[in-house]
Amino acid sequence: MKTNSASWSRGRRIAVIAAGLVLLLIGVGAYGLIAGPRQPTDPAPAPAPTVTVPGESDTGRPGPPRVIPSNDPDEFARNIATALFAWDTGSGLMPLDYSAAILEVGDPSGHEQAGLASDIAGYLPTRDAWIELRKYATIQHLTIDNSFVPEAWGQAVDQAQPGQLPPGATAVTIEGTRHREGVWNGEPVTSEHSVSFTVFLACPPPSPQFRTGFCHVLRLSQLDNPLR
Repeated sequence: MKTNSASWSRGRRIAVIAAGLVLLLIGVGAYGLIAGPRQPTDPAPAPAPTVTVPGESDTGRPGPPRVIPSNDPDEFARNIATALFAWDTGSGLMPLDYSAAILEVGDPSGHEQAGLASDIAGYLPTRDAWIELRKYATIQHLTIDNSFVPEAWGQAVDQAQPGQLPPGATAVTIEGTRHREGVWNGEPVTSEHSVSFTVFLACPPPSPQFRTGFCHVLRLSQLDNPLR
């Protein structure tokens, strides 16, 4: 068992590491990725992501879109983006249901789950806004125009020390268009808005801890504040 002193020393080391990258990653929400060397653990392996048809659950009841698993970083980032923006206020679900679909493919170690949940909340309407949007039968989806590994990520990797980033960590910036549809005074209405953001993910090789070999999402940047 670690002593309080050892835990404090490790926490101080993490703070110093994070401070060294603040100027590069400020405002992005990726500081949780810089966690220092991880202690050896033997957690129970995380279950493989469930693959279902978007909009359906195993019981046939409408459910949030599921993230399609992949071991390719760019493909997985696109799958995350598609699921993140696909929602329907008339489905009977709430924002937390859609958050859960993304969290299912989050960091199996649990280190980033709290931060990821906070990141996702910044992309979804609040509960009150959701209830209001439901009055207009609002639905949303995303079309992706471009995806790429940002140059700033390469700089972050160059500055990181061995063991400071999770195995297979990378970042993919997504550029696309958010589409919304609804009904206003009995007439269909639509809107489009350009969006950009960065998905921080890891695609580690198969191991006792990551037996599936699939990628998992670590964090998300602020919406419209991606790494370039």
